[in-house]
Amino acid sequence: MKSFVPLFAALAMAFSPVGNADAAAKDSKPTSTKSTKAAKTAKAAKAKAGKARAGKKVAIKSSRVIKAAPAAAVIDYDGEHSNFLEWQAVREFIEEMVARHGFERAELDALFGQARFIDSAVQLVKPAPPGKPKNWQAYRDRFIEPIRINAGVRFWNDNAQALARAEAAYGVPAEIIVGIIGVETIYGRDTGKFRVLDTLATLAFAYPETPNRASRMAFFRSELANTLLFAREHKVEPFSLLGSFAGAVGMPQFMPGNILKYGVDFDKDGQIDLRTSSEDAIGSVANFLVQHGWNPEHRGSPVYAADVSPSQAWEPLLDRGLAATLRPEELRAAGVTTAQALPAERLYGLVNLQNGAEATEYWVANDNFFAITKYNRSYFYAMSVIELGRAVSAARPQ
Repeated sequence: MKSFVPLFAALAMAFSPVGNADAAAKDSKPTSTKSTKAAKTAKAAKAKAGKARAGKKVAIKSSRVIKAAPAAAVIDYDGEHSNFLEWQAVREFIEEMVARHGFERAELDALFGQARFIDSAVQLVKPAPPGKPKNWQAYRDRFIEPIRINAGVRFWNDNAQALARAEAAYGVPAEIIVGIIGVETIYGRDTGKFRVLDTLATLAFAYPETPNRASRMAFFRSELANTLLFAREHKVEPFSLLGSFAGAVGMPQFMPGNILKYGVDFDKDGQIDLRTSSEDAIGSVANFLVQHGWNPEHRGSPVYAADVSPSQAWEPLLDRGLAATLRPEELRAAGVTTAQALPAERLYGLVNLQNGAEATEYWVANDNFFAITKYNRSYFYAMSVIELGRAVSAARPQ
């Protein structure tokens, strides 16, 4: 029997629909790395937190059988037991879930009575202090490296049929799907070990003081509701759901809301399982990209290396958002050239990848590049996905 137990990058705190939360949108902090960092931070906090009582796990009432947590689901942190039921905002949330979604108040009371406050999650979502200038090559080297490439070759070989099916059904090349899953979690190796209900309750009601605190609390409150809805719909014991410190789950690090919106039962077993089903992860990533602008008709590379003129007439074309809005003639008129001719009927964007003290790289990107940025709002992230996919493809026996 399969159970859905988890993501981030993911951090996953993006404003993007994938919901890799918004810290993942920073060029220097991708989702998969944050999951590892979160685990280390949590372990270090054990000495201070002390043992928290896990208590008896409570399942959300359903007419169907609730799946129990698998024996391998071991929590690697000690959250602080906090009586969330004493918080007015939590009581209001419970009332809303009862009124809007038909949950039983007593069972939600029991769940939140056992939830833990995760201080490490609060610390990790705080804005990073100003640091070194962005450096694409340094960022790239963290992902385009032998461990991920070798793991990617194995993943591709083991799932060649599912990847081919996804490419045929959605028009997303296998190397892009392989690149995303590799960057996010090293093909399921680092999916996070926080209880999703704990981290989302913490961030929904105790987000740190930041300029965007209200919007982020609203986001995590919505994802907390989505977690409960997912658990009920798929007969999952809520506390068995594990993920990143920001609540992202599974090989592709989807936030719960995006599992509900874009998750695909690609192996046709009646469940969406992004933790143990590579097929579901593959189909879900492809579906997400198509739903966020991937154009199957755009064959070939999503990016083209570019040269820019010394006149710097091209500078106003930078930072125009995560969308392709420029015609090829506009790029040429501003002094942007590519070795390969750009199809005239398509739109593009000018992307700059800063390299610290070294020269900035410039690329012209089409819609498919920007579809990847909807997964994680970062040029660095999208380029690392593309390059990892290419590296894995090149390493496979021909």
